[in-house]
Amino acid sequence: MSEATMRFRLSLRIASAIGALIISGGGSIGGNRCAAEPPNIILLLADDLGWTGLRSFGSDFYETPNLDALAAKGVKFTNAYAACTVCSPTRASIMTGKYPARLHLTDFIAGQHRPHAKLMIPDWTKRLAPDEITIAESLRAAGYRTGHIGKWHLSGSGSDAAGTSPTDQGFDVSFERPKGAKGYLLEDSSKSKTGSRYLTDVLTDKACDFIDESRSRPFFLYFAYNVPHTPIQGRADLVEYFQRKVDENAVHRNPVYAAMVASLDQSVGRIVDRLDHHSLAEKTVVVFFSDNGGLTQRNGKHDGFTDNFPLRRGKGSAYEGGVRVPAIVSWPGVTAAGSICNEPIITTDLFPTFLEMAAVEVDAGQIIDGRSITPLLRDVSTTVDRDLFWHYPHYHAGGDGPYSAIRSGDYRLIEFHEDRSIHLYNIAEDLGEQVDLAAVQPEKAASLQAKLHQWLDTVDAQLPNPNPNYDPDLASNVAKRPKRKSQ
Repeated sequence: MSEATMRFRLSLRIASAIGALIISGGGSIGGNRCAAEPPNIILLLADDLGWTGLRSFGSDFYETPNLDALAAKGVKFTNAYAACTVCSPTRASIMTGKYPARLHLTDFIAGQHRPHAKLMIPDWTKRLAPDEITIAESLRAAGYRTGHIGKWHLSGSGSDAAGTSPTDQGFDVSFERPKGAKGYLLEDSSKSKTGSRYLTDVLTDKACDFIDESRSRPFFLYFAYNVPHTPIQGRADLVEYFQRKVDENAVHRNPVYAAMVASLDQSVGRIVDRLDHHSLAEKTVVVFFSDNGGLTQRNGKHDGFTDNFPLRRGKGSAYEGGVRVPAIVSWPGVTAAGSICNEPIITTDLFPTFLEMAAVEVDAGQIIDGRSITPLLRDVSTTVDRDLFWHYPHYHAGGDGPYSAIRSGDYRLIEFHEDRSIHLYNIAEDLGEQVDLAAVQPEKAASLQAKLHQWLDTVDAQLPNPNPNYDPDLASNVAKRPKRKSQ
């Protein structure tokens, strides 16, 4: 860790102590809570939930009344994006406000090793580096109590683990999952307060406990769900319920997956109820997002778990199905009930948005790639003049090899690194990305490719290189991961 970072972190700790004292009314600073107290902030992050994974976003089978009610109270974003097609990079983008390419954290930790693929993946960073300033650290310095519940997936391992846990990265409280848990089905000792042994329910207990313990001061709760990520395991009562309702003609028809989504929705309902119980609903911002699109296929075969139709493909792929996700923001007194925003947003935007909500300024030397979306929350017709970018220099079972992409206005360009091919789509007219316009609009394609390359240079993106051990017959084989290098 650099000396400058150490000094900045020390200043954060001092500011945190002072902020907590001011807000709690302790010491000689004052006996009343601040008149203009900032809102509580809750971020609910689903894992692998696709764009149409909620009833209010188009599912013809899943039932999500609590999340639909949240959308009815706030803003539904129809063009929301994860910063990556897999989870860890997106989570890092939320914590730092930076593109994964800038962080060099570009794959799920610890990634996948294909020794005979056409390209060698770069030596990327397999943890959220300790010297990165997280949103939790910034909010804690402003007096917030910070809590992380659920999936972190940003820690290093071995000698790289130091300084990378949630409590190292600014969270006062962290609970990831009970030890010994096998998927979502827990041991008897891990029974939730509702009597359930399902992971989502146990984690929700912990999130509600955090709200109970934090109700007297502003808090930031990051509840990162495990559902509906594999293994596909639903709570038995919910699976039975959805088995009776399967329609083989529907787009979504997996009752076990539907049960997982329902457990997520029930959890959200419990969180909202706990806010109401403490009369905190009107002073709490609730944000819902997903870390990437739904997993639809692996190694060219559809898994039958879910579908992101009308989007193309899903998790791990270069297409919209891999990165376009459902997003909802409810900010009482600010967001108009039932409003819909079509402006593109991305997970890097959450960091500056939360800081603006909390009236906290970004440190002068801190790089933030995202934009605060608070203007969109106040007026959904507002526009943001910018392009969005993705960089995934890796192989994934759900994808087509390393790629980079840009969305500029209604156009999305994808460049695949194996063959250097570019593909251009007008996603306003061709949401499913079926008509490649690169050959018929060469000037547009060249312009966007130039923008993409300029951005890759700006963020110092790591690129894959030709693999001297390339063997087309063995290219898709996955081998044991090589020993990690210290970051």
